[in-house]
Amino acid sequence: MSLKDFFIALSENQTLNSAAQKYGFKLGAQSVVAGTNIDEVIESIKHLNAQGISCTVDNLGEFVFEKSAALAAKEQILAVIERIHSENLEAHISLKPSQLGLDIDFEFCYENLKEIVALANEYQIFVNFDMENYARLHPSFELLEKIHAEYNNVGTVIQAYFFESDENVERFKDYRLRLVKGAYKEDESVAYQNKADIDRKFIDQIEYHLLHGKFTSIATHDHNVINHVKQFVEMHNVPNDKFEFQMLYGFRKEMQLSLAKEGYNFCTYVPFGNDWYGYFMRRLAERPQNMTLVTKQVFTKKTNTILAVAAGAFLAGRMSKKYR
Repeated sequence: MSLKDFFIALSENQTLNSAAQKYGFKLGAQSVVAGTNIDEVIESIKHLNAQGISCTVDNLGEFVFEKSAALAAKEQILAVIERIHSENLEAHISLKPSQLGLDIDFEFCYENLKEIVALANEYQIFVNFDMENYARLHPSFELLEKIHAEYNNVGTVIQAYFFESDENVERFKDYRLRLVKGAYKEDESVAYQNKADIDRKFIDQIEYHLLHGKFTSIATHDHNVINHVKQFVEMHNVPNDKFEFQMLYGFRKEMQLSLAKEGYNFCTYVPFGNDWYGYFMRRLAERPQNMTLVTKQVFTKKTNTILAVAAGAFLAGRMSKKYR
């Protein structure tokens, strides 16, 4: 099992996810998650805004298969939108269709999304549809286009590792897009598996959307990609108001501040809530080097011991299944 496969498998383990919800903030998860409730995340946004950094806010949630949980998530997101508006914050919303009912019923999810987008549109707040695994890709795009027919304050994410992503960047060039490499384990029939191929497609898609798209959010912690983009936009006279750099809350803080001070639009992806575990494991799967970016901030001796036990138990379970 590769390191990426390992982290993906951990992200999908509901037992570990539940344990992390209970103990996560005792272990230091607050270094990568901006609070457990709305008041705490609003304070984090204010702090970042004061440093010239905008935010996209994610109400964390995994494994939503009950309508009651989807409705609760919707109400939480609506409340965040109200606070962003009332406190005049430089922030917008990122959401996952699965958290709002995609895995339950398409029309139910659509109604939840429409209510969120309508309120955000009233306040001139942008809403980004995060993308998940391949099984949810096309239903999520269908939801996006259906809502975009009524509201234009929506955009989405294109994951570079899918074979069809070049086509999708062109298809959605009139949308605001966040471009990423991709953080799920996908089959070789639908996605590139080789890092060099993914990196190449990522750069190609960034360049295309910078030249032809509405607005480009370049989501990466990779300084090589960032330096390439800096040179590209200068060479092609791409104005600063056509793009932004994005990084995750708690990762490469000094670089985030540096880019903002250099005059680039910078947006921090700000997750909040107790359901942080799957989100964090996928970030490590996406780029295992991310581990080194937060290790000193997050992991204490106690944390390492607990995570080692959890990982050991997980691997033992996998091995026992393999050799039955």
